[in-house]
This record gives sequence, structure tokens and C-alpha cells, in this order.
Amino acid sequence: MGPRTPQGGREVRLKRITPTRLTAIAAGLAAVAALAAPTANATGSDREGYTATRLAAAGAAVLRADVAGTAWHTDPATGTLVVAADSTVATADLNRIRREAGADAGALRVERVPGKLTRLLSGGDAVYASSWRCSVGFNVRSGNTYYFLTAGHCTDGAGTWYTNSSRTTAIGPTVGSSFPVNDYGLVRYDNASVPRPGTVGNQEISSAANATVGMSVTRRGSTTGTHSGTVTGLNATVNYGGGDVVYGMIRTNVCAEPGDSGGSLYSGTRAVGLTSGGSGNCSSGGTTFFQPVIEALNAYGVSIY
Repeated sequence: MGPRTPQGGREVRLKRITPTRLTAIAAGLAAVAALAAPTANATGSDREGYTATRLAAAGAAVLRADVAGTAWHTDPATGTLVVAADSTVATADLNRIRREAGADAGALRVERVPGKLTRLLSGGDAVYASSWRCSVGFNVRSGNTYYFLTAGHCTDGAGTWYTNSSRTTAIGPTVGSSFPVNDYGLVRYDNASVPRPGTVGNQEISSAANATVGMSVTRRGSTTGTHSGTVTGLNATVNYGGGDVVYGMIRTNVCAEPGDSGGSLYSGTRAVGLTSGGSGNCSSGGTTFFQPVIEALNAYGVSIY
């Protein structure tokens, strides 16, 4: 999707990824593929999976093609690069990706996902910035100072946050924001009267964990409430369009809708991720991507409680 234009028509300028950063990211893709992909035979037969080098090259090619509405990750079970394409991606766009991949095009496995792949931002209720709303991910702290984690595309350009749509009860300010590339942000509780429990709904959260493929997970957000599913991929790259590319995301078959952005992904008592974006809805189902929460905790030096 293009640049975000929140309520009131104010356009928010989006950060662009520099050539230097693209080079670094391409190198990172090679490292991820080296860890995740099985080794092919001497002829590189796709029956046994593609080599780490070819998977990395294929991933870099998809990034260069720059097709909004796509997301991709390595599938270790098949040794292929799974490319999810939403309803806005035309056949011509897929052909462009394949041409860009060249000799490595055989490593691509294209999957269609319903709806439009987008950041799940909205203007309804829950926690409110000046002109949009999102969902709280996890309450965290550093010493005696309390915060909540949410999505970085929520905190990008946001100042003070509020508990209500009329914006009369302040929570506190954004004190950290990372988007694109990452998708996490940090808001400080400055209003002592606002509750900040160490739970997600009625679920106690006592620690954080990295996702694994097949992990049973639950997502909670302010628009659609609680929905469950499984982790279907790791280290996914998602191109939302307009320069908004994020890396290292968790792919799931859990549904979500606008306003669920920033909401929590958890497995039992363990915090796992923050809702970034996806396609589909909670009536017909969808695909949703999450920012790993441990990366955000480490970036800000905060902890679950």
C-alpha cells in the first residue's frame, strides 16, 4: 500500500531504505538462508531442495523486483523460497519477479493469499495516537518505569497516546519507534491511573520465546479479539509497498483485521510477537505476520513481567 494518510488528510512521510541498507539486508538474507535451507545435491535438483546460495539469490531477486503485496520466506522442508502474493499482485508482477530471479526462478514457490496485504492500522478504539488507533502488545518495564510494546508502524510519527477515542485520558508518549525494516515501538506509561497488568486479557504472560514452525499461538487485538492458529514460516520479508519493507517476520495462519496492529501474539504464558500486517479477515481467514517480540525487548532493554 502507499504512504499512510491518517484521518484529517495529513500525509506521514515514510522512511526509505538506502542502497547501503539494501546491501546489508541482502547479506542478511544469505545468512538466514544458510541457516534454514537444506543442502541440495551436486546438480542442484529442485527435487531435493535448492542450495543456500541459490535461495539467498532468489530472495534478493524478489526484493529487487519490489512488488507490493508480496512476502517471502525459506521453507526448510522443501528447500524453496515461498512467495506469498496477495490479490493486488498481477501475473505480470509475478513474471517480473521470475525474470529478476533468472536462473534461480525455479527456487520460487508462489502461493496466493486472499485479500490485500497491508499494515493493520485503523481509526477506531483501543489505544489512540493523534489520528489513528492500534492495539497494545505487551506491558513491559525497566526498573520502576513501565511501558507497552506495539507495532513500529503505529508509533511512527505518533506523539502522545490515549486510552479513549476522544483523547481525554493520556497514557504517555512514544519513546521508541523502529519502522520500516523492523516493526516495533515503545510507549511509556506516564499516567499512574492507567492500569498496566502483566497479562493479555485473562492470560498471564511470564516470559518471552522465539517462534518455531508448527507452534500453537494465539493473537489478541482490539478489533477482532482473540484468535488462534499456528506458525507457518520464519524470517519472512514483507513488502507492504511505498518503501515499507520489513524483515525477520513470523508468518502465521491466524487472522487479523485493521486496528489489530501492535496486538499480542503469545503461546501459553510466553510472549512471541507483535502484530504487523497481513491479508484476509476473520470471517474467511487470512495470513498475518508478526514482529518477533524478543528483538523488541532486547532493543529497548525492557522485560515482560
